[in-house]
Amino acid sequence: MKPEQDTVQGSAAPTPAALAGVRVIEMGQLIAGPFCGKTLGEFGADVVKIEAVGAGDPLRNWRLIKEGTSVWWQVQSRNKKSVALDLRQAEAQDIARRLIAEADVLIENFRPGTLEGWGLSPEALHALNPGLVILRISGYGQTGPYRDLPGFGVIGEAMGGLRHLTAEPGRVPVRVGVSIGDTLAALHGAIGVMMALYHRKVNGGAGQVIDVALHEAVFNCMESLIPEYSAFGAVREAAGSALPGIAPSNAYPCQDGWVLVAGNGDSIFKRLMATIGRQDLADDPQLADNAGRVARVAEIDAAIGRWTAERTVAQVMELLAAARVPAGKVYTAKDIAEDPHYQARDMLLTQRTRDGYELQVPGIVPKLSATPGTIRTSAPRLGDDTDAVLAEAGLTAEQIALLRSKGVIQ
Repeated sequence: MKPEQDTVQGSAAPTPAALAGVRVIEMGQLIAGPFCGKTLGEFGADVVKIEAVGAGDPLRNWRLIKEGTSVWWQVQSRNKKSVALDLRQAEAQDIARRLIAEADVLIENFRPGTLEGWGLSPEALHALNPGLVILRISGYGQTGPYRDLPGFGVIGEAMGGLRHLTAEPGRVPVRVGVSIGDTLAALHGAIGVMMALYHRKVNGGAGQVIDVALHEAVFNCMESLIPEYSAFGAVREAAGSALPGIAPSNAYPCQDGWVLVAGNGDSIFKRLMATIGRQDLADDPQLADNAGRVARVAEIDAAIGRWTAERTVAQVMELLAAARVPAGKVYTAKDIAEDPHYQARDMLLTQRTRDGYELQVPGIVPKLSATPGTIRTSAPRLGDDTDAVLAEAGLTAEQIALLRSKGVIQ
């Protein structure tokens, strides 16, 4: 079935797109691999997603469902083509090789060894396509003693050190609320893909394998965690909403909610203290730098908290904005959807799904001035593009019909 032309509010296509001409084969499922494919697709890459015959990517059925399909899917799979193959069958593996032979990038996030079991090892694929960039995202990476263990994003967050810090002191660690481990791995993967493509084009290099482990992507964002342990034996512990070692930076109660205040710059701190009526703290020489403020952070937090507790979030935000002190309220989905700044920066777009209804979706990040990302097509139904992609690869209508009758494709 040929996808209909999509009209997306606020998404004018540049000519050419930043990644125009880059062909990506996406063989991953759920979050990490597909989020990387989504990112590349938004900037013009031609992304062909290979899904399992029958059910397709499980994300199609995750969380809230509308017209039989997850609304999450509508974001994760925009700008992609869907080809349904049963990769357990040799004929489907042959089709995959044919598609990969003409691709620039292959994305997969299966357990290590899965591709090899299908006869699609990096060595075999590079023999077919020496310039192929292969992104492999897995729980623990392609090497090491844990490589064969199953690993999802939540496990990567725990092993990477993040979960230990996401709690109130002495209480159970909590998750961030989204699959941040998977997304961090996807973004590291996208960076790796662009590096490898640059090396291939500019330096004349061959294709290569990019090995991204979920826990390593999380660990890479853990700031001074290990240097502090190495130098001082210090094990950073959970600190709730505070930012340990940097003061003041915390969440403070208001009459109708919470506000985040980051008053940790030296001049910002003085303006913050003046605003809350504590000129004595603003002028205190012991609090002139961060080290002094950290030593008395409980006193500072208490002073700010008493001031915010007497006001609404809106009042606090207005006063701190006037004083040029960084502050923000805790946004819900409703707050985001109604926020004029999100709207002004095209971070809330409206697209029509292939099921015929309109859906508000997140805009595109990052924002490039000359070749911004776009939503060219909405997310495909399972196998929407099987016939077109296989015909483009040289299969005849008769061959495609025969493969479908045998359950090799859908």
